Amino acid sequence: MPTISVVIPTFNRAHLIENCVSSVINQTFKPGEIIVIDDGSSDGTWEALRKLGFNGAFRMTTKLKYIYKSHGGVSSARNIGIRNSKYEYVAFLDSDDSWKKNKLENQLKSLEMNSFSCRISHTDEIWIRNGIRVNPMKKHHKSGGNIFGKCLKMCCISPSTSLVHKSVFSDIGYFDENLKVCEDYDFWLRYCAYENVHFVPEALVIKNGGHADQLSKLFWGMDRFRIYSLEKLLKDEKLERTCYHAARRELLNKLCLVINGAIKRKNEVLAAEMIAKKSDYELL
Repeated sequence: MPTISVVIPTFNRAHLIENCVSSVINQTFKPGEIIVIDDGSSDGTWEALRKLGFNGAFRMTTKLKYIYKSHGGVSSARNIGIRNSKYEYVAFLDSDDSWKKNKLENQLKSLEMNSFSCRISHTDEIWIRNGIRVNPMKKHHKSGGNIFGKCLKMCCISPSTSLVHKSVFSDIGYFDENLKVCEDYDFWLRYCAYENVHFVPEALVIKNGGHADQLSKLFWGMDRFRIYSLEKLLKDEKLERTCYHAARRELLNKLCLVINGAIKRKNEVLAAEMIAKKSDYELL
């Protein structure tokens, strides 16, 4: 079976990091290394990690690595983790989430049954919001195969469920550090425009939400960031025409949504900018 590097970005989540990392340490299939990238925490994150066996910034124990960096956002933290990883696969885990103990084992076995034909795999998940289990809406239903059409609408893969072959980063690049949010939407979109994904229909990840520091709560109009990603994609000369036209249609749809939101908030500058973009893409 392949060896895995687990990359965990965190920022001021000392109260959550122990449960998160412990869920990796206790896996039935042991990863080759666990890398925690501390994105400038000041809340005692290091002290919480030291209890679990971490022994110093940039130092390794058997499989535990801690890297402290100045605050730069989740994309830069993940990218540093990827660049410091040494194994064939990278599994991501957000510091407010956790894995069931058989997550990696079941995911790898499923990939093996499919002859490792896909370079990105993800699993189903359990949603917890403010300590209460909630059911995802129908639009959030997870799947595998060609999911490009679904990826245009929203983020269809949760980072904490994902397992990525390291060759993917060489081919399509890393997480876009210009994006404060929706960096996962951007990354999966770039991959799914060209390749299928593997899906394990088992809820192997516990995804926690509802807390005040969630990035999705800090920014209104998330489609503003998805528009940026779609514009990047449309500039890719290798993109097939069917994918191009689908991406353009979705871009126009998201532009309409942001225009309406900007008008409601009396943000005339943003509304004018988005209206001009919409006019340009309507002419293509």
